Amino acid sequence: MLSARSLFQEILDHDESYRLFCSIAASGEAQGGWENGRIAALIPGSLRALAPKVARHGADEDKHGRLFNALLRKRGLDPAPVPAATDYTVLLERRGIGLAHDKLRRDEPLTEQDIVTYLAHSRVTEQRAAEQMDLLKRHFGGHPDIGRAILMIAHDEENHLAYCHEELLRLTEQGHGPAIRRTLRAVARVEAEVHRDVSLAVMAHMGRILGWPWAKSAALAAGIRAAYAYERLAGRRRMVSLRLPERRDALGGGPAASAPECV
Repeated sequence: MLSARSLFQEILDHDESYRLFCSIAASGEAQGGWENGRIAALIPGSLRALAPKVARHGADEDKHGRLFNALLRKRGLDPAPVPAATDYTVLLERRGIGLAHDKLRRDEPLTEQDIVTYLAHSRVTEQRAAEQMDLLKRHFGGHPDIGRAILMIAHDEENHLAYCHEELLRLTEQGHGPAIRRTLRAVARVEAEVHRDVSLAVMAHMGRILGWPWAKSAALAAGIRAAYAYERLAGRRRMVSLRLPERRDALGGGPAASAPECV
């Protein structure tokens, strides 16, 4: 019987599938770290109070990238090339989601609308990340090799999601509500499509590495497509709604914790 636990256990137990999984994760986290670092440096003067939180977000993402690379080193593995079809962050940018890297490379201050775009993008992608890490935490939080890293990353993703909710609500009170709602809907629609496509690509690569039979690969692909169909019909609200989080000022408590020693 297929289950999230048995599927990930199979990936974890095989060096090449584990190498690909950690490499994809490390690459995405490092990219997120760079993006947040640039946004923190370019925040407009009217929102300068937000800069330390954006910088903390970026430092956390950098830390997660180091954690995944440390997990590879612990197993004696080198990072694998990341297949283009599995690169979630690059594919989102190509679809116009978030702030374009060309803009972030210029030393020109961002606008308040740019920050709305950034936070709406982050609110949706951090929802996805928090859900995925919660799943791994439930099944592998006590694992002797990867459990501590999973628990740390899951805690950080919950903080990131809380921060996005709180800052978007703050900007709503300042009159940005219509733009925030419009941007959240647009981001959620495209993100669901990209997540589906990336999930299919990752499972295809894992299937080739692990030698899955056609029936197993087909069943997994059907499950991914069914989850996407549910999101389109009924599941998108969790991606676009805003609520005051239980964790207040989640990224205002100082620098990011150090990483590799927890592996």
